[in-house]
Amino acid sequence: MSKVYFKNLSYIKELLASVEHSQLFVLADENSKEYCYPLIKEYLEYHQVIEVASGEKHKTLDSCNLIWNALTNANADRKALLINLGGGVITDMGGFCSGTYKRGIRFINIPTTLLSQVDASVGAKTGIDFNGYKNHIGLFCEAEAVLVNSAFHQTLPHKQLVSGYAEMLKHGLIADKKHWQDCLDNGAEKFSNELIQQSVKIKEKVVETDPTEKGLRKILNFGHTIGHAIETHLLNSENELLHGEAIGLGMIAEAYISKSKGLLSEQDYKEIVEELRKIYKSPTIKKASYDEIKRLCKQDKKNQNGEINMSLLKNIGQAVYDIPVEEELIDQALNEIL
Repeated sequence: MSKVYFKNLSYIKELLASVEHSQLFVLADENSKEYCYPLIKEYLEYHQVIEVASGEKHKTLDSCNLIWNALTNANADRKALLINLGGGVITDMGGFCSGTYKRGIRFINIPTTLLSQVDASVGAKTGIDFNGYKNHIGLFCEAEAVLVNSAFHQTLPHKQLVSGYAEMLKHGLIADKKHWQDCLDNGAEKFSNELIQQSVKIKEKVVETDPTEKGLRKILNFGHTIGHAIETHLLNSENELLHGEAIGLGMIAEAYISKSKGLLSEQDYKEIVEELRKIYKSPTIKKASYDEIKRLCKQDKKNQNGEINMSLLKNIGQAVYDIPVEEELIDQALNEIL
């Protein structure tokens, strides 16, 4: 499992010294190149920057082709090293391109958003969207290291912090009631390295038990079956949501399903909904779109034998997985949040 370092950015020099490499590349989008790259440039040896367009809509094979072509044109060999500098799109896509270029080159993740620090850059999942389906093509591929530093938060709009906050709250809901409360006490404004470390440790503990998501790791997908579907449905619309914003809504919906299935108490459900509704506001989605959202739910990777399976809550701090959910219940949950 990738080692996660909570260090000053100057630690990049030690990481580079510890990984034998023939060439160094930095993958960034226009935002991380402008705002984050200047914070690490002085700690890098000679390197080349590969720039791709930002946003989920560019997490595609077209962007991968750009990355693979850049590596090929630079004569990158199998000892080349790629630094993925950016949010979840960059770490997901950069890891996927690294894992497939010449059957695999090594990479280091330097996540620059709160979301990517507590979620996307940890756990070896890489991938891209395909034909409108979220993370449909990908592989499990470990980074050589992950460097987390809160200095990058100063480059982020509040909306991005709120997006990352959703995954931190999720970690508390599925595995650690105290962490849920600690996050609520902190609020979605400023995060200490200590609180981020707590969140990362929760995810690491789950991933270590089940690295390739055969069982327990599925609990990390709480809120994601419906959340991913809403996120994908609204992509490129005027109501487009960041990942964490969609997951916040997905957690409300799937908490409703948890309660409806007799798993979650009314008291815990009310607490979850009350807290999440303070932060994550429902977009305008017409009932006519419900069938499209359910169609997207049917492509979720947890599904089996034609059934929509979800990870749901038993209480605040405990989740269960592989729970079949009927389409009628998804309709009810969408009514509840929208």
